[in-house]
Amino acid sequence: MAMALSSLQVLLFSLLLAASAMAFPAQQPAMGRVRWQVDRVNRRGPSLGLVMSYVDEDTALQASGYFTPWRVLPFVDLYGRRFHIGSIRGVNVIYALTGQRRLNAAVTVQTLIDVFSVSGIVHYGTAGSSNDSMSFGDVSVPKLVAYTGAWTWKKFKSPKESSTELSFGEYNTPNGGENLLGSLKFRNEELYSVGKSVKEVFWLPVDSAWFKIAEQLKVKLERCNDTFCLPTTPQVVYGLKGASADMFLDNAEYRKFLFREFRVSTVDEESAAVVMTTTSPGVPVIVFRGVSDLAGGEPTWSSTSLMNLASINALKVAVEFIATVGKHKSTISVQRSNN
Repeated sequence: MAMALSSLQVLLFSLLLAASAMAFPAQQPAMGRVRWQVDRVNRRGPSLGLVMSYVDEDTALQASGYFTPWRVLPFVDLYGRRFHIGSIRGVNVIYALTGQRRLNAAVTVQTLIDVFSVSGIVHYGTAGSSNDSMSFGDVSVPKLVAYTGAWTWKKFKSPKESSTELSFGEYNTPNGGENLLGSLKFRNEELYSVGKSVKEVFWLPVDSAWFKIAEQLKVKLERCNDTFCLPTTPQVVYGLKGASADMFLDNAEYRKFLFREFRVSTVDEESAAVVMTTTSPGVPVIVFRGVSDLAGGEPTWSSTSLMNLASINALKVAVEFIATVGKHKSTISVQRSNN
């Protein structure tokens, strides 16, 4: 009887092992290796997270020589994305290409915050200009960003409300009038924050302390690249507003509408998602966007060349900011150790 019971136990144990192997065929060893890699990276201490959306923006960083990979572990592959481990100007940095639009940006930033030890998120990239005062190659450091891609569609002949609306009838040609498309009412976003009740917001601010640091930067931007030169040297512009939506804006009238109603100076697809994702847990964030085109305007130069130059200039400002924040933190650490 004892031998029969023992044989039954062995059989049950074998079946359990087989079931476990079927449920987790190759994930267990792979995830175990990733966890070890993440722990190894985090033992270096906190890093700054650096994110960009387009391949051209990633290429600008790789070609710049600013980023020095960590010899011990130069990257970690996680959830289909590659997180590069290294430093910029002596400051620990983990950078990742998010991919385009809101979902990709939010998922990448959330992964950085949840998995790695990051003290803040720096976001750089290109943008379209919606304000004539912003020129090609300029870099905008917005103080506020909004997601302008969430709408409530109002019915034909709905009463006008006090909040901002886009009425399609106003764009009838040759004369404005009523239109069966009705109008769009722009919606707020639901912001969930640690220790606070959910609230509806439209404008999302970047970190105020980081913005003050950025305002003090002295960066000379590039006027030329390998193929052409701009007529004037681009400038860094502070304190404007930016708008994001899951679409490439290529319509002059809508560009003018956004500037007229919201006073936004740049449009892109990711900034609002990056800022909102970091705002919820209270992680510092800042945005640098280089102007590569006039949204909905006729291109004066090759869009590829402009994107390249805009990426380089946005990266230059981001790198200078990273170096300054790193130096600022080092000074604070020394002061604390002396007290």
